[in-house]
This record gives sequence, structure tokens and C-alpha cells, in this order.
Amino acid sequence: MGFLLRTVITALAFWVADALVDGIHLPGVVGTLFAAVVFGLVNAVVRPVIALLSLPLTLLTLGFFTLVINALMFALTAALSPISVDGFGAAFLGALVVTVVSWAASRVVSDRL
Repeated sequence: MGFLLRTVITALAFWVADALVDGIHLPGVVGTLFAAVVFGLVNAVVRPVIALLSLPLTLLTLGFFTLVINALMFALTAALSPISVDGFGAAFLGALVVTVVSWAASRVVSDRL
């Protein structure tokens, strides 16, 4: 149940990012759900490795390099799924929107459970 709920929340966050950020294009409901699953897998498998390898740079920038890592994971998700992202700027803003919306939706849902 938790995996399904997180996937739906991420898909909702992708939809909000599509509505707010020019340069992000979603293919439809099924494609968005597939992209949410890919995003979850990328964040579970690839992100920890990248975060560990970039730890010195993250420490040097006082954690701000994490925003770049988030944008790269968003762009990687776009490369592996049917969503389209037009450049690093759109990936950066999309990652910010997805992070904030996912966090807020998770807080609302977890408070109600």
C-alpha cells in the first residue's frame, strides 16, 4: 500500500511540475505513473551512489550541490521514461517542484492515516 501511495503522490507532483514549469511535458496518466515508478527506482538505486561520490562537493557547497543531484535524477528519469524535459533549467525547477509537492502531500496523507 505504501509503494502505491508514494507512486500516486509522485505522479501528482509530476503533474504539478508540468503545470508550473515550462519545458516539462507529460504524456498522459499511464505515462506519468510509469515515470513516477522510474523516479522512485532512480532515487532508490542511483541517487545514493551519486550522493556518496559527490559528498566532498556537497560538503564544500554546504549542501547546495544536493539541488544539482536532484535535477540530475529528474533528468535521468526523463531519459528513462516517456516524460520530456527541455534542458537542465527545467529539470532543476521540476525537481524543486516535485520535492516540495511530494513532501507536502506526504505530510497531509501521513497525518490522516
